[in-house]
Amino acid sequence: MDSDRSVGHEPQTRSRKVIRRRRHVRFWDQGWRLGVSLVAVALVACSSQMRSGGSGGFQYASDAAAIKATLDTTAAGWNRGELPVYLSAYVDSSTAMGSTGLVRGVGGIEGQMRAGYWKTGRPLQTLSYDHLEIRPIGPNQAIVTGQYILTGAGVPNRTGWFTTIWVRVPAGGHPPTGWRMVHDHSS
Repeated sequence: MDSDRSVGHEPQTRSRKVIRRRRHVRFWDQGWRLGVSLVAVALVACSSQMRSGGSGGFQYASDAAAIKATLDTTAAGWNRGELPVYLSAYVDSSTAMGSTGLVRGVGGIEGQMRAGYWKTGRPLQTLSYDHLEIRPIGPNQAIVTGQYILTGAGVPNRTGWFTTIWVRVPAGGHPPTGWRMVHDHSS
């Protein structure tokens, strides 16, 4: 060790390996920051487009109203004892999760209803919905959560919570068109 150098003093020249490694770290750090920034900008742009109803996307006021109208139709069909009207909210390939597990297709959902609430040919209680929250998850998809309420017929009220996934079926698509459920999870 040179006597004229202080302890910890680094030599003026660095090895090429150290310089190359530091350049790589600096480049990676800048690239990582740029990537995070681009993702943040994309998320903000997408979320503002979904809120404002960007072109061809989820138009919150009209699409939420259409989904609510479909739910109102299901309740009206239920309350009149018209199971096909109640089931018209589902696409043919829908799935439903209930107390008996997963069922597939409108036929499976119909079978589950006939074995439960519709055993006598029509439901005893009237159906209504409350605490609805409709959230877009894409331009043509939404999640709807809420509470179903069954009342009347001289029996205790039954309530439960549900989460449904909806898709927009385009005009000319397999009937029915408009907003329809692809999955229903009720408890």
